[in-house]
Amino acid sequence: MTDEPRTAGVRFDDNRLVLEQYRDDSGIYYSFPGVGLSSAPGSFRTAEGTSATLSLTEALHARIRPVGTAENVLRAWSQGAPPQETAALDDPTTAEPTRVRGGAIVIRDRRMLLIHFPGDDACHYEIPGGGVEAGETPEVAAVRELREETGLHGTVVREVARIWRGGTRGHYFTMDADGEVGAPETLDNYGGAPAWVPVSELPATPLWPRRLSWRIAHWHTAGWPTSPAELADSVWDLDAACGW
Repeated sequence: MTDEPRTAGVRFDDNRLVLEQYRDDSGIYYSFPGVGLSSAPGSFRTAEGTSATLSLTEALHARIRPVGTAENVLRAWSQGAPPQETAALDDPTTAEPTRVRGGAIVIRDRRMLLIHFPGDDACHYEIPGGGVEAGETPEVAAVRELREETGLHGTVVREVARIWRGGTRGHYFTMDADGEVGAPETLDNYGGAPAWVPVSELPATPLWPRRLSWRIAHWHTAGWPTSPAELADSVWDLDAACGW
């Protein structure tokens, strides 16, 4: 048995990223050449890889594995400095998560419900949600957390993203939600407060998960993905406009 490579090959052809294309039970996904990835947990690869090339726009909306490597490559490429030849191999999906989170995406009148956390130096926002408790699914946790943090009663529509960060995995769902935001004293937000933010402003909002901000704004106008996006994320540099 050979050791897993510590780098992934990164190659461009006429400013298009060269990848290997596969299909699993959720649809098409891509991997970096030579990495030899298996499918994500719960999925099954159904065909050998074929060569494919993607523009930056196409790559930003594709499922690319390993998700950590993809984040680093897309971030650099979107900022005009794509890596050449190799990138560090980063695949957080291979480890059992230390915590699983469910998150609720609720949009009304082109505004999204977030939790606002003020700070002495800077504020930030989070998508309503929290940890999955014993006996819960991520969907159930997202509905419960939405109710606890905002007072709204949600119904899951679809899962749109799975995000890995620092040993945790988050599942994010669009929801229909009834009711109005509750009084602050009835909510459990650890110092935060519900706030409605225009969807068009999300990419420039200090919002975590960072890589969902730009995508939600895009999906809201272009249509929600048929398969959940698979993303790595970080909490640093929340003030930078997100475009990857």
